[in-house]
Amino acid sequence: MLGMPRFLCDAMLGSLARWLRLFGYDAELSGAPDAELAERARREERWLLTRDRELASVGPRSLLVRSDGLEEQLVEVFRRLGVTPVASLSSARCSRCNGVLADLDRGDAEGVVPPHVARTAPRFRRCTSCGAVYWPGSHTERILARLRRVAEAVAGVPVTTGGR
Repeated sequence: MLGMPRFLCDAMLGSLARWLRLFGYDAELSGAPDAELAERARREERWLLTRDRELASVGPRSLLVRSDGLEEQLVEVFRRLGVTPVASLSSARCSRCNGVLADLDRGDAEGVVPPHVARTAPRFRRCTSCGAVYWPGSHTERILARLRRVAEAVAGVPVTTGGR
């Protein structure tokens, strides 16, 4: 996805990195020392996302994430960077390693996924880096619901949570 911000999250923001990946953003995660994180972010032209005030002060492309909850963190990052997220998994990256996902033929998925899944899933995608295989499953609707809530919150659409 050309022109999209790329991120480097410190070790305190592992969940944020995984969900940025599901939104389709290149989001690396690192537990390296602060100086290495700052240098890598500069070298790779990534936004450095951190909960560490001192680390956040290293430069113009670092962002102190103040929110505690995951959805609030996502909304905060998108709003502060002026990014409009899309609530779709079509551009998702590997949630484990940040690799690019490529379509996988059903025949190539057989033997890698459970037999029932190989017969019934409508499509498969494989990470080009770690080899993890993904398919739409029972969890997909919950993931998409969270993506929608975040995208709506960023856009300023009131989010209803049900109940009073």
